[in-house]
Amino acid sequence: MKIGPYQLENNLILAPMAGVTDRPFRQLCKDLGAAVAVGEMLSANPLLRNTRKSLLRSNHQGETGIRWVQIAGAEAKMLAEAAQYNTDRGADIIDINMGCPAKKVCRKSAGSALLADEALVEDICLQVVEAVDVPVTLKIRTGTTRENRNAVNIAKIAERTGISALSIHGRARSDKFQGDAEYKTIREVRDSVDITLIANGDIDSPEKAKQVLAFTQADGLMIGRAAQGRPWIFRDIAYYLQTGTKREETSLSEIAEIMLRHIAQLHDFYGFEQGVRIARKHVGWYLNSYLAGRKFKQHFNKINDAKEQLIAIASWFDNNKLQTAD
Repeated sequence: MKIGPYQLENNLILAPMAGVTDRPFRQLCKDLGAAVAVGEMLSANPLLRNTRKSLLRSNHQGETGIRWVQIAGAEAKMLAEAAQYNTDRGADIIDINMGCPAKKVCRKSAGSALLADEALVEDICLQVVEAVDVPVTLKIRTGTTRENRNAVNIAKIAERTGISALSIHGRARSDKFQGDAEYKTIREVRDSVDITLIANGDIDSPEKAKQVLAFTQADGLMIGRAAQGRPWIFRDIAYYLQTGTKREETSLSEIAEIMLRHIAQLHDFYGFEQGVRIARKHVGWYLNSYLAGRKFKQHFNKINDAKEQLIAIASWFDNNKLQTAD
């Protein structure tokens, strides 16, 4: 799959997720099979550029591969300036967020709230594309509500304004993350435009990945929540799509190595105090599918020292045989 001048190694992409797709997690997913990883949403507001949160979210130091930066806002001029600002600092691809359903984003008429104003969508796309010399992509939902699925109209706007690729989450804004994703709308988009198309939503296994690609005829897949605690899902899917057979399950020893490396990198990236707090949710995701892991999480969440966290993880793997939860 190509996006602008970039030929990707496969068609699997880590979806942008605020509070999740930081530099350590992006690099981990790339190491484990993702062709590219989209960074956390960055506000287009220039007043927020130098906050600690924005500086961490825009940190790509030492990261390998394509730097795909997502920006969010509601004003075309501000978004265009944000695109310029980020490309000047090394962004290879700019993504415009029109998919986030969070209230705090939509209250500012940004994210998926923008889908209600197709004229504004066109203005934003035009100004951002004209502002930079790198590919610009767009991430959307199927519409504002199930009754108002206008993804086909948005896709046509994206195509004629020069957007290089369109990612569609198979839910409406009003759905948030409830219910099941639907892919019929994504297929309708495929039948309506020739733009590079990426399907997103509930892709949580190699079999589901193959089914979604076959049904939607999308060029690629974007995987988000299913990668939390299972970053090796990318290589599992890539192997299945290439061979038609399932890869051997990731061994417990490798899971331990991945977890320890990830948690140590979180400590280094955020500093010990914040890193310890952020590590807790990731350990929860890693171990949530194991019966013994659920009890361990209660103990782990009380640990306030970075070294003790690593020791506890290593010790737990040494002393426990995992049982998959029902």
